[in-house]
Amino acid sequence: MDALTELVRVAGRALDDVVPAGPYARPDYTRAERTGIPEVILAETKADDDLVRIVEGFLDRRARAIVSRARPEQRALLQVGFPGVAYEEYGRGRTVVLRRSGGDAPPTGGDVGILAAGTSDLPIAEEAAVIVREMGCRVTTAYDVGVAGIHRLVEPLRAMTAGGLDVLIVAAGMDGALPSVVAGLVAVPVIGLPVSVGYGLGGQGVAALMSMLQTCAPGLAVVNIDNGVGAGATAGLIARRAALARGEIATLA
Repeated sequence: MDALTELVRVAGRALDDVVPAGPYARPDYTRAERTGIPEVILAETKADDDLVRIVEGFLDRRARAIVSRARPEQRALLQVGFPGVAYEEYGRGRTVVLRRSGGDAPPTGGDVGILAAGTSDLPIAEEAAVIVREMGCRVTTAYDVGVAGIHRLVEPLRAMTAGGLDVLIVAAGMDGALPSVVAGLVAVPVIGLPVSVGYGLGGQGVAALMSMLQTCAPGLAVVNIDNGVGAGATAGLIARRAALARGEIATLA
């Protein structure tokens, strides 16, 4: 089957699975099948009714709903509104996963390390960690290891790399220097995750983003400010490909 035929086939399957969730939403139920990345429902700016309908659609059709940036009142609404559904809340990451039977993330192999420069970076780092786990990969974390006390990085990074890693996510605010330091020390891809933490000019993640983009350390790729979902998805894809190459899994399908 040539690439164009396969694209038409996949697009046709996706079109067949378009079922609106109320008047304002057309959820992508087949994203995980097409791309390996599960659909993530951004809750923060959604009306409660729309959020509930979308979550219900994913639970009905995929037995799992991943909700990011959920406000406290939205998390309470989801917990009460879906009785009998397994409810997992990752409060620091403002992320919720709801599951029905059969909605567990299939183990796909691959190892992802996640570092955070400071405790204030945890919400975004934890958001990335949830996505990586929901893609079936193993996650190892070490937090508050930034360049203001670089000695704190040595042992966690040594332990991570000794255990075997396929990719590293490094979250940092302020000057965003940690990803460049790490990329200069390890032999795996590093994903820089700039965080909107800091003081004054550039303190909303702009300085961290620019610093990471201007890195002099090869092997560092950068996602946008506070994009934990994007960092987690990219790391998960890399780790799964590595697991496939090692023979840990037979296929990515």
